[in-house]
Amino acid sequence: MVKRKEYLRLRLPTNEVSITPGVSRLLEKAEEEGIETAWHRYLLQQPQCGFGMLGICCRNCNMGPCRIDPFGYGPDRGICGANADTIVARNILRMIAAGAAAHSDHCRDIVKVFRMVAEGKTKYYKITDSAKLKWLAKAYGIEVEGKDDLEIAKELVPILEAEFGKQDEEPLRTLTALAPKRRIKVWGKAGVLPRAIDREICECMHRTHMGVDADYVSLLLHGVRTSLADGWSGSMLATILSDILFGTPKPIKSTMNLGVLKEDMVNIIVHGHNPVLSMKVVEAAMSEEMQELAKEYGAKGVNVAGMCCTGNEVLMRLGVPIAGNMLMQELAVITGAVEAIVVDYQCVMPALVDVAGCYHTKVITTEPKMRIPGAIHIEFEPEHAEEVAKKIVKVAIENYPNRSKERVYIPKHKMEIVAGFSVEAILEALGGTLEPLVNALKDGTIKGIAGVVGCVNPKVKHNYSHVTLTKELIKNDILVVGTGCWAIAAGMHGLLSPEAAKMAGPGLRKICEALNIPPCLHMGSCVDCSRMLLAIAALADAVGVDMSELPVVGSAPEWMSEKAVSIGTYFVASGVFTHLGTVPPVLGSERVTKLLTEDVEDVVGGKFYVEPDPVKAARVMIEVIEEKRRKLGWPT
Repeated sequence: MVKRKEYLRLRLPTNEVSITPGVSRLLEKAEEEGIETAWHRYLLQQPQCGFGMLGICCRNCNMGPCRIDPFGYGPDRGICGANADTIVARNILRMIAAGAAAHSDHCRDIVKVFRMVAEGKTKYYKITDSAKLKWLAKAYGIEVEGKDDLEIAKELVPILEAEFGKQDEEPLRTLTALAPKRRIKVWGKAGVLPRAIDREICECMHRTHMGVDADYVSLLLHGVRTSLADGWSGSMLATILSDILFGTPKPIKSTMNLGVLKEDMVNIIVHGHNPVLSMKVVEAAMSEEMQELAKEYGAKGVNVAGMCCTGNEVLMRLGVPIAGNMLMQELAVITGAVEAIVVDYQCVMPALVDVAGCYHTKVITTEPKMRIPGAIHIEFEPEHAEEVAKKIVKVAIENYPNRSKERVYIPKHKMEIVAGFSVEAILEALGGTLEPLVNALKDGTIKGIAGVVGCVNPKVKHNYSHVTLTKELIKNDILVVGTGCWAIAAGMHGLLSPEAAKMAGPGLRKICEALNIPPCLHMGSCVDCSRMLLAIAALADAVGVDMSELPVVGSAPEWMSEKAVSIGTYFVASGVFTHLGTVPPVLGSERVTKLLTEDVEDVVGGKFYVEPDPVKAARVMIEVIEEKRRKLGWPT
């Protein structure tokens, strides 16, 4: 068991940590039992390194580490001569590279399974959405008439694989096939059209090596190029191929929050980001064989709940309930009721194993690129998907008798939600055309659209900024769409229910009640931010303007990951005014800060805006929407 730390005796101000029901009590339970969580570790880190928070420290070679004195009393350059502008820009570029790599490597894993399907080398996966397969093939110029799905898939495979590593100077095919022509011209003029996913990520690392690129403008423009390779190819193909293999999401009812765990059942949590694993674990757990086996071990059956983005994947396709977002992974274990947490990759805390060691919970890692000391490793192989999934579920079932019933506390809080609003589902709700949405925007029934995404972060009150910002927007007739941990926060606080329309302004409420939809639309996991790009692109073409001219804004109120940096950058690069609620490590360079929050708008039509206060941020976002409406000649 994790030893009680000195700072645990101080106790967290649990009522100020999160606004989500159940979280405070579980944090109190953790302290009573001497268990540390992310919030306790954040407390121990205080004060955090001021140089790091400003972005003016460099460890890129072993002459350092170097740091720049922001007050002018110490060094203004590193040992090699790099100044604050260079160091901050290099650090941001490396964050973009890591974020783009995370999303795009996720895509590579799905392309591998897609190839297996196309070549008939797996019986566990199949083409589920034939229409989307043909849509993608046509976008690439592949003839589909008279061909079966596997023939089309075989022709797609080399194109998909070339997106990662082609060696020519031509732009990525997915981007040129799916992005609006007006926007492609903007990128071409700026010199930021990406050529290949791996190439741009590799060049990020080369440019930031000691003695290479020292021009902060050049560095950050390559960051734009790399983020576009992520958003308009890596992330986008991960989403499209997941839809083709597992089905394009449609509105589906489910529940969210820790109350979805069951006291009398084997509880398995799937956590991470890749649906290739989680879909099969859910199928295995729900099988009659595994349900009966659970009864043999004294449980009433097997209950699967999602966590973080793989939770969003199985929610929107199978209706699996979600136990919480990223910061709640340790709290799920602290309930004492979880037999196994099955993880793939991304946003999985190494400390999960330490917390699990205080209970009977097994942490099961499944990916060769993602291991945690102390976890059980059961490598997931798509070619043996069913066998491996059953093996994982059996580990959880056999662990059920080890549960200490007197230590079980499951908060009863849970909220009914409607999730799964893919672009196709939104179009279907609108009658198959964007015309009703365009008309509602033009006449002011809906003032604009906000894409709210991103992580959760112990630096700020858990879920507060997500929920507060969202409520401010919808009450001003702004439709909110979103993904990732925002979507889970919104769901746990009643914003993903059609009944939430009563919180919206009169125009948005009218639309929501007519279509029986929430004022906030769950579009999937964080990789599914690409759905929003396609929706904005289609809307721009329907209106006949560039994406940057639409009354559309973005926000990541509680972001923390490098993936979020890449996402935010490709939204800005796509012409979207993008709010950040936690401060990025750029303030050590006035020039970089000005470039990202002002000057970049002249190049790509979007820019960043940083504001920790969600109410103030919502006000500015509304003002931006109103200004864009005025320029379009639409009523405000």
